[in-house]
Amino acid sequence: MAKTLNVFNKIALLRSRYYEASSGKEALIKLIAEAEVAEQVYNSNAIENSTLSLEETEKILLQIDLDRYITERELFEAKNLARVVTYIDKRAKEQELTLEVVLSLHKMLISNIRDDIAGNFRKENEFVRVGSHIAPDPKDVIPRLDKMLVEYNASSGDTIVKRIAKLHLNFEYIHPFVDGNGRIGRVLNNYLLIREGFVPINIKFIDRKNYYEAFKEFDEKNATKIMEEIVGKALTNSYHKRLAFLEGKNIITLAEYAKINRKSHANLINKAGRQSIEAFLDKNIWKIGV
Repeated sequence: MAKTLNVFNKIALLRSRYYEASSGKEALIKLIAEAEVAEQVYNSNAIENSTLSLEETEKILLQIDLDRYITERELFEAKNLARVVTYIDKRAKEQELTLEVVLSLHKMLISNIRDDIAGNFRKENEFVRVGSHIAPDPKDVIPRLDKMLVEYNASSGDTIVKRIAKLHLNFEYIHPFVDGNGRIGRVLNNYLLIREGFVPINIKFIDRKNYYEAFKEFDEKNATKIMEEIVGKALTNSYHKRLAFLEGKNIITLAEYAKINRKSHANLINKAGRQSIEAFLDKNIWKIGV
């Protein structure tokens, strides 16, 4: 608990700096968000076993032909998720999260992929399994989701890190859809963060092993510690990136920073991974504002 509070205190300071630095810079904030869409899409789809690289994802969103054949499903997975990511940036500020909103986001995500299930929670006899976890009976989906949202709204005294981690774990445990649960779950994280005045996060594909460990921990111990660490680090990473731009810093790679300051690159990477320095991961490269 102390560690979570320590991370949240750090996030509170970063958030305060962000508000101060962002004044009058709406155009730059918009550019940062637009530039991040492809990376959001790539990471979320890669966690779900998409074969698309970040470069290929960027090309699809820019409507540039790829050098290889990809399935129609992967094409729509990229385009649809980009649409959802862009849509929630504005929608979250206007509308509280309800089950109707969740369904509309799912319909947007799964259209042209599985139109038969797009915008519908699992129905009778629609059971799903993820690894060894068999999701609850379809008849329990709506009551469990209602309870999840009530618990989230009732826990406003807890840190945002703890609240988002618990909601995300609960949502994925329920697995309310036949398809698209992981992508929608990560979209909901950002919907709520934006709504509560925080910046969106990007759970990276390279953290996938740890991410799945978090679900295992929740399944076996009803614990949220690993997911809290993931959300906390993703949030500090997102603030570090935005502050580097908004505060007008010179952005260089961590390798360059190590060379200039005669520091161990490996040691700096370790610190960046722990987010104990103001480094951020951008297109899988550690960078820092100086």
